[in-house]
Amino acid sequence: MPSSHHNTFTLPAPHRRATLPALCAIGALALLTGCGETSRLPETGVAGTAPQLPTPSTSLIPTVKVAPVQGWPADATPKPAPGMVVTAFARGLDHPRWITTLPNGDVLVAESNKPANAGEGKTPSIRDWVQGLFMKRAGAAVPSADRITLLRDADGDGVAEVRSVLLQGLTSPFGMALVGETLFIANADAVVKVPYQLGQMQITATPTRLVELPSKINHHWTKNLIASADGSKLYVTVGSNSNIGENGLENEEGRAAIWEVDARTGQHRVFASGLRNPNGLAWEPGSGKLWTVVNERDELGNDLVPDYLTSVEDGAFYGWPWSYFGQHVDERVQPPRPDMVAKAKAPDYAIGAHVAPLGLAMADKTALAGNFGTGAFIGNHGSWNRKPPSGYKVVFVSFVDGRPQGLPRDVLTGFLSADGKALGRPVGVALDQRGGLLVADDVGNAVWRVGATGP
Repeated sequence: MPSSHHNTFTLPAPHRRATLPALCAIGALALLTGCGETSRLPETGVAGTAPQLPTPSTSLIPTVKVAPVQGWPADATPKPAPGMVVTAFARGLDHPRWITTLPNGDVLVAESNKPANAGEGKTPSIRDWVQGLFMKRAGAAVPSADRITLLRDADGDGVAEVRSVLLQGLTSPFGMALVGETLFIANADAVVKVPYQLGQMQITATPTRLVELPSKINHHWTKNLIASADGSKLYVTVGSNSNIGENGLENEEGRAAIWEVDARTGQHRVFASGLRNPNGLAWEPGSGKLWTVVNERDELGNDLVPDYLTSVEDGAFYGWPWSYFGQHVDERVQPPRPDMVAKAKAPDYAIGAHVAPLGLAMADKTALAGNFGTGAFIGNHGSWNRKPPSGYKVVFVSFVDGRPQGLPRDVLTGFLSADGKALGRPVGVALDQRGGLLVADDVGNAVWRVGATGP
């Protein structure tokens, strides 16, 4: 596939959604206390391969409900599925977001948060203000550690006894991939690379920039990457700069997409587009196809729009912002673009509404996966705008003949307390050398390991 040309996807003329007038003090108070609550709905809304989507619902005051941060009590852990056991692989980390396992068994953890300058050049809306307030309650406003830490479990007991700062001074790092003796890192503003040899505990070399990534305003700052089997290409996620383009489509150029980047030259193109906020990336082991999990749009109701898991086809368009889950038109986006809606490809699998899937790891029938089968482990970070809350767990979706089947099954739960506080929030997931599942918990400041208790 060609990769010698730059981004070829061109957005149409910019549009802006009509902004809400400033809310009065009474209205703002109503927003913060959650007026307009609907009756209780199924935990995640629609899920599966052929979801029946409900009718959209909009209101002047959007649903906002974030679980306040409590953190884990001493010696407390999440709850694994029956037949599984969970251990604290590492505690006392600083907002661990992403995990990469290396061929020698070492584990790299990106300790990261939103860039300090995110939002520069943007006029905050009421929605931004309210979401920001609730994100502080959710523990998402702490300064970014901007480092990668190496963890090593040499004796195989499920606990890392060695910890070393591998690299620091980064810019909200997220995705990582080791190709040969080069470590690629997806910062919020660029993919960088640095020499690295297995076993090395600290990198002293200065990373060099391979390709710049869109970062102006930065509504979605997390950037992930994965290498092709031969290491010649990198696939990089770039989330949208808004919910449905309200910040202006001129600020969406190259965003809501997965890029294909030449690992040697940095030349790049849009591989797939219309993906509002793709995060986790994984190769399906049977077919070799690229899969991703995507956070969809907000403010269409508690059960819309379902976040999803999908295979990613070269050149495919997945609808954002003009439509969702295929060709369901979002009437809020003006002017309409029926030509773009007609191109929209429906994703393969609905995970649930507002579950915020971030982590993705594909597994075959080995070790922990043998207790579940072949399929995808997904870290659902959890909703901030749904009643009742959804996500806040790690789930498994079975695959048959390279396609998802059935409903998600719980792997790791208990991140929400009985009174609705966040003890933790799962993000990145990865399988270790022994077949255990590692889970980054950015609120609990830990990496958990899920292993099997039996053969």
